[in-house]
Amino acid sequence: MAAIEKVKVVVLGDSGVGKTSLTYLIAHNKPLISPGWTVGCSVEVKLHRYKEGTQAQNTFFVELWDVGGSNGHRNTRNVFYQPTHGIILVHDLTNRKSQVNLQKWLTEILNQDGSNPTLQQVDVDPEQFLGSTQIPILVIGTKFDLAEEKQRKNQYRRLSSSIAEQCGADEIFVNCFQARSLAPGTSNSVKLTRFFDKVIERRYYSRVSPFSDKRGIPPYIMATSTPLSNNRPAQYLSPRFYHMD
Repeated sequence: MAAIEKVKVVVLGDSGVGKTSLTYLIAHNKPLISPGWTVGCSVEVKLHRYKEGTQAQNTFFVELWDVGGSNGHRNTRNVFYQPTHGIILVHDLTNRKSQVNLQKWLTEILNQDGSNPTLQQVDVDPEQFLGSTQIPILVIGTKFDLAEEKQRKNQYRRLSSSIAEQCGADEIFVNCFQARSLAPGTSNSVKLTRFFDKVIERRYYSRVSPFSDKRGIPPYIMATSTPLSNNRPAQYLSPRFYHMD
């Protein structure tokens, strides 16, 4: 049996926005009962069917790298950024600051690649550097249930749309403790599938590569030996990576 190719999606956002619960929900189609704080980086793996239902259908692994949002790790996070095939920006719909800070997260990941001189500046203008010709991006707002309770959904949509529109990215709003937030057939699920397809398209079916594969996995990254699921190859492990300063 031919080996299944993979892509790497980096999940970025402030501490406490729910990245760990989100990546678990995406990978396992069920909520994480007891989420914890991510120290350094944690990885979930999802089996994705590229262009499902078409003649081009193929199967890929999507690695979701949940990068810890602590400011104390800012100077060491770049070890998790190469290679990067796609970016998910995550913010808390009840926390305006987490939405505003998405710009800073974009600046951090785009400036870390020293091989591209056009990105060596203090600030990055998403309209100038991102969009259909650059790395795929998806914006996700979490805690949608709490936002609805406060009856401020329209305001949150405007705030999050700003960065999504600048990046030419789709955006979705989820409650990470409800599996139906990403249920098959929903608009959220369609947008997520489209994003993964675009990441795979850019990685394997396009000559343009936003970030090159320059670095291997650091030697201090460790993986568990738990199979992904009953219908996935047991030899491909479901890793959780931790970087300790």
